[in-house]
Amino acid sequence: MSVVLPMYDRPETAAAHDRLCHRFVQAYGDGPSRRSTPDDLWALWQSPDLLLAQTCGFPFRTQLLGKVALVGAPDHGLPDLPAGHYYSVIVVHKSHPAAQADQPLATLEGATMAYNEPLSQSGWAAPWHHFDSRNLRIGPRVQSGAHRRSAQLVAEGSADFAALDVVSWMLMQRHDGFARDLVAIERTTPTPALPYISAIYRDPAPIRAALSAAITALSPTERSELILKGLVDMPQSAYEAVPNPPEP
Repeated sequence: MSVVLPMYDRPETAAAHDRLCHRFVQAYGDGPSRRSTPDDLWALWQSPDLLLAQTCGFPFRTQLLGKVALVGAPDHGLPDLPAGHYYSVIVVHKSHPAAQADQPLATLEGATMAYNEPLSQSGWAAPWHHFDSRNLRIGPRVQSGAHRRSAQLVAEGSADFAALDVVSWMLMQRHDGFARDLVAIERTTPTPALPYISAIYRDPAPIRAALSAAITALSPTERSELILKGLVDMPQSAYEAVPNPPEP
């Protein structure tokens, strides 16, 4: 069996993630002695060996429905949000005209965007709908491969803006010096947070209970490090209701 929590993993959160996985296996009563670090997430997400992993809402609703079991959604304890939801922040360099504009989004009409990947809810789907709902056009796109790299491209001046998962952004603000050169000018409509999943044949109820117990068993410092408050039994329909964007 494999346990993988790759979505917010970075050196500064690795120890807390290890502790969460250890607590989860203890509560579940079975599982690996340590979490996996696979190179091919698509293969892992669909593996019959999968006990617990986290994916993104966009690939979940478009590629993984019927192939995995939904366990739940993380509650990050973010203010002014329903439990189990998150949003994207649109960031620009602090010297960009949008950082001082009364209508910052309009300033980005036709501007160059850095995005992590085409199947990212927070990096592509959410900002596309945010712009489209205001009849604004996103200009040239630069695919970066990761939220952190998208932010770096904006900090370096290689892109005008990026949309970042708010949890990733909060971690960057804590740990990455380049984040001091960026400013968040808007946030997108909230959507269900990145879903926890398991192999399709597994009963998600005991997995959900074990993961909830594991989160509760973390120390307040560890939960703060992971920006993780609890677990929500999010229905699949909540993910399916989120609209899909065109390809970048």
